[in-house]
Amino acid sequence: MTWVDEQLYVGPRDLGYTQRFRADRFICRHKSDFQDLMVFETRGFGRVLMLDGVVQATELDEFIYHEMMTHVPLFAHGAAERVLIIGGGDGGILREVLRHPLVQATMVELDPDVVAVCREHMPSLSRGAFDDPRARLLFTDGVRFMAESTESFDVIIVDSTDPIGPGEVLFTESFYADCRRRLTPGGILVTQNGVPLLQPQEMTATAGRLGRLFVDAGFYVAAIPTYVGGFMAMGWASDNPALRQQSERVLAQRFSTAGIETRYYTPALHIASFVLPAYVECLLN
Repeated sequence: MTWVDEQLYVGPRDLGYTQRFRADRFICRHKSDFQDLMVFETRGFGRVLMLDGVVQATELDEFIYHEMMTHVPLFAHGAAERVLIIGGGDGGILREVLRHPLVQATMVELDPDVVAVCREHMPSLSRGAFDDPRARLLFTDGVRFMAESTESFDVIIVDSTDPIGPGEVLFTESFYADCRRRLTPGGILVTQNGVPLLQPQEMTATAGRLGRLFVDAGFYVAAIPTYVGGFMAMGWASDNPALRQQSERVLAQRFSTAGIETRYYTPALHIASFVLPAYVECLLN
């Protein structure tokens, strides 16, 4: 038995605080060309994936993050056929995207070792999604792909690590501008934006960048125990403001038609997730 401390709030980001897991068994320790990978077993959270000492997913609660990053934009859009995932090497976003039967998914992941490790040691996250014929997996730099690609997508989901290390370039205004160019008319961009109580600068910076590029930019939230500190924020951007204001009746009809069973997402929660706590609204104002 060994205790593992998360490294998110150390060094320049020091808050005098850390999250600690009891590792009952280490499954994998590996240094790729881009980052340190670790998978270990815990009694409460099941297997845990860490990249550069920061928790990415646990078997216990990964469904919350992956469902909310995926189903909010896809059900809001209502007719998405081409979805792009930037990052997401654990396969959880791809899994949820492909539950929508009409979708073709492209996933751009920088580090092939993340996919290999998760396929072998945390297969419950992808549940065969990497082998789905509707999935196209590209191992390349997401920033370069967005800058050079001529393809268009109805929904783009940026499932990045925090803006440190390899994930930092996925939070820049130039990257978001390239995302906007790759969206079809009425398309939606969704981003991972950290825990605003402990990482307020991530939200404020993203709000400014998205607000300068899109007609409608905002955030929605979800409570994910692994990402400690209260609500986690997801960035939202589109040039069609009506998509963020879909009625519960419309969302419920789309949800029923899709026949998808979820453990966190519901049409009512979809709408409620855009109602932000006062401290989060203050950050945006």
